Amino acid sequence: MLTLAAPANSSARPLVHTFKRREILPLEANLLWQIHSGAVRLLTLSENGTPITLGFWGGGDLTGQPLICIEPGEIECLTKVQAVPLDPKQCWNFQQVMRSHLQQMQELIQLRQGQIPQRLSMLLHWLSLKFGHPVEQGCLIQLRLTHQDMADTIGTTRVTVTRLMQELERNGQIGYSKKNCVILPE
Repeated sequence: MLTLAAPANSSARPLVHTFKRREILPLEANLLWQIHSGAVRLLTLSENGTPITLGFWGGGDLTGQPLICIEPGEIECLTKVQAVPLDPKQCWNFQQVMRSHLQQMQELIQLRQGQIPQRLSMLLHWLSLKFGHPVEQGCLIQLRLTHQDMADTIGTTRVTVTRLMQELERNGQIGYSKKNCVILPE
């Protein structure tokens, strides 16, 4: 886990906040969240009100209003999340973290272009790089997303994602662990 904030004095250490799955992290102009465990995603809305996913963050990552700069925007917990609130001044590499956020947003926007089967394959590959761990069968993506979450990310419907995931599984291009995490064979 990469710690992106300056080490805090143990006597002045901020309290860890726990959020439930699908709960929204509070966004404030001078507040960052350092994710200790769990995963969150950044959502905005298209002109017609369709959710668009612009970012995913997990353990060790920083996120919050000073970094996302998007309206409307909300950070939704995809799992149970433990996070610590920080003042942006505590982030010694704020510019680097902001560039990382912008790069991720650009990558996820690019996943909304092209043929839908390729979009889904590119998303699974992207998730394997961000949240994947090597296992005997290939790469285990330990972030459990619903088909609707994936559809919001690549700009399609849940029904289409379900059909394509079933097709990928039938063709042996993906598998599932006992906990329903996706495995990409090598």
